[in-house]
Amino acid sequence: MIKKHEIFTLVVLAVVIAIPIIYAAITGGNAAPPDQDPPQEDTDNSNGEDNGNDNGSDSGNGSDNDSDENSDQNGESGEIVWGVDSASYTSEELFACVIDNFGEPEVWGRYLGDREGVSAGLDSAEVDYLHENDIQILVIYNHVNDARGYDHGVEHGEQAIQFAEDLGVPEGVALFVDIEPDYPVDAEFMDGWYDALSDSNYEPGVYGVFTEDSELFQSYTAMEDEVQENMVVWTAYPQAEITTKENAPEFNPQGPESAMVYGWQYAIDAETCNIDTNLFRGEMSDFLW
Repeated sequence: MIKKHEIFTLVVLAVVIAIPIIYAAITGGNAAPPDQDPPQEDTDNSNGEDNGNDNGSDSGNGSDNDSDENSDQNGESGEIVWGVDSASYTSEELFACVIDNFGEPEVWGRYLGDREGVSAGLDSAEVDYLHENDIQILVIYNHVNDARGYDHGVEHGEQAIQFAEDLGVPEGVALFVDIEPDYPVDAEFMDGWYDALSDSNYEPGVYGVFTEDSELFQSYTAMEDEVQENMVVWTAYPQAEITTKENAPEFNPQGPESAMVYGWQYAIDAETCNIDTNLFRGEMSDFLW
């Protein structure tokens, strides 16, 4: 006679055997075992591709920025501004002459200290007048006749710094040493100028006619790469004709390839007003007063 506990044991065994059979019949044998996680590899790859696409988009943005920079150079993005420079004091009459005959400049180049028979020095009243008219000032130092020798460059740099400090020029503004085409010049002078300005609150800049066969161009490119890359260049080459703001040419200066060529004096000696006409890249505003 079979005892009750033996019957119970047989029932349990039958149930245990039947469960897998019933489970397989229901699922068709295609389901993954309950303790196996779904594969994540495809999802990871998808994320990898998405990230790759995102990075590609970022690179595209970088390319767009490059295009913007190229556009800036061509004056196509609004980053090129028109301005003037003058050896004359900015009187109301001169200012009105420029506005009436040429247009409203965004930049006005002026000189540190008087140089008799050459240029009138900028003073605080003139600074206020230009700033009240929303004009930034490009600061020029033109007390050089012989631009040779390291010590000579340092001396002129220190004099320019003193002029600027006395006038209250704020830190970060570039001081542009004016090296005219008939001035002798060498790399040592510009090294001295660069070092003096770099050790001050101001930034080193240089103005001149940068034709490739000029002493200025050759002296500049003879300097260390770091110096060339950190000097702001305002070039007067090539020369075009005096124009109004509206009719200014496209921004097309020539200067050392490695330099920050942010300014172009494209024409000199206007007959109507005592000014020269210029175009500046937007980046120049970081170095103006």
